Amino acid sequence: MRGSDKPRRCVILTEGQTHPTPAKTAAGFLRYCPEQAVALLDSQQAGRDSGELLGVGHGVPIVADVAAACRLGANTLLIGITPAGGQLPQAWRALILEAINLRMDVISGLHTILSEDAEFRQAAVDHGVRITDLRLPPKDLEVNRCRSAGSKTFRIHTVGTDCNCGKKVTALEVNRSLKSRGVRSEFIATGQTGILISGKGIAMDRVIADFISGAAERLVLENETFDFLVIEGQGSLAHPLYSGVTLGMLHGFAPQALILCHQVGRTIMRGTTDTPMPSMKTMIDLYERISAPVFPARVVGVALNLMTLTDEQQALDEIKRVEDQLQLPTTDVIRFGADKLAEAVLDFHQKGQAHSCR
Repeated sequence: MRGSDKPRRCVILTEGQTHPTPAKTAAGFLRYCPEQAVALLDSQQAGRDSGELLGVGHGVPIVADVAAACRLGANTLLIGITPAGGQLPQAWRALILEAINLRMDVISGLHTILSEDAEFRQAAVDHGVRITDLRLPPKDLEVNRCRSAGSKTFRIHTVGTDCNCGKKVTALEVNRSLKSRGVRSEFIATGQTGILISGKGIAMDRVIADFISGAAERLVLENETFDFLVIEGQGSLAHPLYSGVTLGMLHGFAPQALILCHQVGRTIMRGTTDTPMPSMKTMIDLYERISAPVFPARVVGVALNLMTLTDEQQALDEIKRVEDQLQLPTTDVIRFGADKLAEAVLDFHQKGQAHSCR
């Protein structure tokens, strides 16, 4: 559905779910595209500030309805949550239709493909607006032909102990740090929020299983003009819900360097009721061992998500503890920056420790 190419001014729909975990699309957009955010829409939190609840977006008001956002100048409704399974909450249909009726474009990262919904599709045609489904993959994907391993790009891949633990933010911040040093680096988006921020990529969790590694290979080949690729990770190899996507990406991207991401304080894997969180040491060993038969990769650093630690000294102590335990450069990229990880990547590359294709 194509509307006008007007500058994007978004109201971000988080109704009843304005929290950093379910509303990670909203948080990511507010962090990296703040100039495009007009308001959050959550009738339960109306009158408050986005920064109070999400930790980002300070100064972006929370409004009660679509009409209020429209009065503030919003011309686009962005679905701001990423629920398990990615389905559209039924109660939100009326809000989306109201936005379309007010001639607002709609952007969604859900698995529910809004542009294929008959009611939404007809309303968009009637009002001349655009529906963008960030998770809709290309139709011409193929199986992996194992060409990434022969690429001259240096590939850094963020991987996790769990889902939703900071892989996207870490990749964005490491890429930013590399670029600030004059490195010809590019962020590679593999999820809906990363695509929203960067404007390109493939949502890997929507790709047919046989084509996941081929889609990853495609992203490498399409970006070979860059010297370094910093690739957003998805899920975790140990996660019973999402491990298939994680493994397919690992084999398709054939990265040389890995950065392990972990949220401190979790004991049970997100989205499960009783799957215990594996140790970081276990996950480092698992990622390196499972990469080796296809294309050897090395974990070169650790990115901690320390959002549960409010005291800065506690955060610094935790970073030092992990560094001492794992003997790897460690940081929280939001609180202390990604320079330490960028330096680890460059050191690994410059010393020629990246394995050649076998």
